[in-house]
Amino acid sequence: MRAKIFVPLLVLVVAVMAIGINGARQAQGGEPEAIQELGTWYKGNTHTHSLWSDGNDFPEMIVGWYKERGYDFLALSDHNVLSRGERWMPVAQVEQRRKVGKMGSMEKYLAAFGEEWVERREEAGKEEVRLRPLEEFRPKFEEEGEFLLIEAEEITDRFQNHQVHINALNLGEVIPPQHGESVVDTMRKNLRMVAEQSERLGRPMLAHVNHPNFHWSITPQELAEVVEDQFFEVYNGHPAVNHQGDAERPGDEEIWDIANTLRLMLYDAPPLFGVATDDSHQYHGGDASPGRGWVMVRAEKLEAGALVEAMERGEFYASTGVVLKEVEFDRKTRTQRVEIEAVEGVSYEIKFVGTRKGTPEKAGEVLATVSGSAAEYQMKGDELYVRVVVNSSRPHPNPSYKEQWEQAWTQPVGWRK
Repeated sequence: MRAKIFVPLLVLVVAVMAIGINGARQAQGGEPEAIQELGTWYKGNTHTHSLWSDGNDFPEMIVGWYKERGYDFLALSDHNVLSRGERWMPVAQVEQRRKVGKMGSMEKYLAAFGEEWVERREEAGKEEVRLRPLEEFRPKFEEEGEFLLIEAEEITDRFQNHQVHINALNLGEVIPPQHGESVVDTMRKNLRMVAEQSERLGRPMLAHVNHPNFHWSITPQELAEVVEDQFFEVYNGHPAVNHQGDAERPGDEEIWDIANTLRLMLYDAPPLFGVATDDSHQYHGGDASPGRGWVMVRAEKLEAGALVEAMERGEFYASTGVVLKEVEFDRKTRTQRVEIEAVEGVSYEIKFVGTRKGTPEKAGEVLATVSGSAAEYQMKGDELYVRVVVNSSRPHPNPSYKEQWEQAWTQPVGWRK
């Protein structure tokens, strides 16, 4: 039977010693491993649900919410579907999904877009409303250099009772769940379909593994083994994803460090990059609401391909509220620097986190801690990688778990020689 909890790190140490710590090959790759000087910061959410699957609002209403709050890009990522084609939905079902809120979903929709936009019909004695596809409402919101919609899908698969969900961005065609013989095989088959479509259509696409602790579905070992994967959710705003772990199982941030330690020491693979997302489903009040987590991407332009390529190079950070003014890794001096766009009255704790080559049992060790709005860490030479987590003293305005404070996470650096 497949174990759900993480095998003690002593096993990891034994395995590493068996191949030789100094004998582990360095991960390959030609892209820069740090955020560069050029480009503009763009704020976006890559995990969003609407009435096209199990969300409870119209996509136009959702897009308007994000645009009005200063987001630069948004991916609508419904389960196993792209927002295409003809789709009608009973109005009664729309209202039933709302569950909370005094004003009805249809009432809000009509108030925002008017009778001419909202299409309704009678079918078998029931009132239905048409869900407009992305290409119809895209012109209402997109502005060159200001706001962008990215077509996406949450490929929703499973192995036995283990949920395997992968968000795929900038798709050209829907990808049905591929199903596998194990959790690892299931991840691999779906990721390969994204890669195949990207190559066939000649467009950059990004895939990230979602909420590994949802139903305790994906272990750090499994994330490490699937070297085809480059991204995972270090934070997901849905309250049901077990973000903090429990007494026996690691939280998402610990999963990140364990998986990256295994990747670099055992699998000759680059580390995972971490994204923060909303996974929003409810927009009239409720638990899975929007605005909890996002990515800040530094790209040359606000275009889907440019954003994907920038993220593939690690030119982004994840946030639940902390804004970084600068992120820089000097490869010559092996120094990681961060500067925060500080808010008056708010204090910040900057932690440099990594794993040392000689102590893999301490995956995700805090290497240094600095209080303030700026800090730097020069690598000593024995670190597999270094990443930064910034903890703020300001409570999250819409928390997904108790005592949540605003944070930011940078990507691992220093793993190439």
